[in-house]
Amino acid sequence: MSVEEASCADTPFGRYVTSPGWFVLNLGEALAVRNEEKGGVAYPIEAREHQFEHFGVHLRVLWPGDPNGLYHSEGMQEGFLVLSGECTLVVEEEERRLRQWDYFHCPADTRHILVGAGDRPCSILMIGARPDEPILYPVSEVAARYGASVETETAVPDEAYADWPGDYEPLRLPWPPDDLEGPT
Repeated sequence: MSVEEASCADTPFGRYVTSPGWFVLNLGEALAVRNEEKGGVAYPIEAREHQFEHFGVHLRVLWPGDPNGLYHSEGMQEGFLVLSGECTLVVEEEERRLRQWDYFHCPADTRHILVGAGDRPCSILMIGARPDEPILYPVSEVAARYGASVETETAVPDEAYADWPGDYEPLRLPWPPDDLEGPT
């Protein structure tokens, strides 16, 4: 049995995958998206409508002070590899500075969040099992210093992110983004 190649679409902002199947995607040609104010820039490697069945993979670019989301734990393991730059890892109410080539193994139920640090963008490869288990957003004093904590604990993502800025918008971002001032 043969697996078909996925289809891709080209936009003025870059290329993205539109169907299931195998594919090769060069980050220098890929679509990037960003939230209006928080969360950095994401490269949606897997198709939104056809996510990978068994694991997720994301590439996130964070500028200094920019959290990739809210402090949380998931019922499945995750892994984070810093490809360039530096970030602050908030894990179990502790802060750790990560730099290029540092890998953070995050077992199931480990509370964590990453925040850009240093003086340039930080690129992070994020991988993890598809969580069938619930996610938890606990209150964190340490993460709150970075604008990355909920005010009230919840297990509902829409509640946790209710006060985050709107939708993601596409943009063109060169790869690697090491010398950029910030997304435009």
